[in-house]
Amino acid sequence: MNPISHSFSSQDMASLKIPHTDPGIHSAIIHRLMFHLYKAHSLQNVVVVCIGTDRSTGDCLGPLVGSSLAKWDSPLFHLYGTLDEPVHAMNLQDTLHKIHNTHHNPYVIGIDACLGQSSSVGCIQVVNGPLKPGAGVNKELPPVGDIHLTGIVNVGGFMEYFVLQNTRLSLVMRMSEIISSSLYSAIREWHTRSTLLAVPE
Repeated sequence: MNPISHSFSSQDMASLKIPHTDPGIHSAIIHRLMFHLYKAHSLQNVVVVCIGTDRSTGDCLGPLVGSSLAKWDSPLFHLYGTLDEPVHAMNLQDTLHKIHNTHHNPYVIGIDACLGQSSSVGCIQVVNGPLKPGAGVNKELPPVGDIHLTGIVNVGGFMEYFVLQNTRLSLVMRMSEIISSSLYSAIREWHTRSTLLAVPE
């Protein structure tokens, strides 16, 4: 789980924060992801790391996203973290070692749940730089990702473990569907355009 979220300036292209109920959310997330992906080398291995556990309603956002992405069985990215094989505090370090030993110069996209202010619950964020899983519940875990996506699933600041256990599954499910479909669309479009640009005249 990620630390308590902060608002970002709308002029800051490095980050996006948008309510999951916004009618243009898919387009907004896809365009922001494309903005970041174009900074990556077209030959880089894209690796998606979905962090969390199915033992906590609030913290299962990542594994839900991972399981949704796994259904596409896409060769365009490598996936770590699903409901069946979650990436969590106990195996995160080993997973990161495996990623960097297996994939040359990977471009890593981290996905996690986070807690925030009550007015931000239900928002999805796309942020440049790594996420810090576990910081919201005072765990020291390694940072993950060249960029990351987080879903603000509940209110932070007090009894975080209890809050996570009492998060509405319906909200987490809706956010996971938005994140997985938008991420898949963005990677597919980025790969298509990069391939076309790489074709010699």
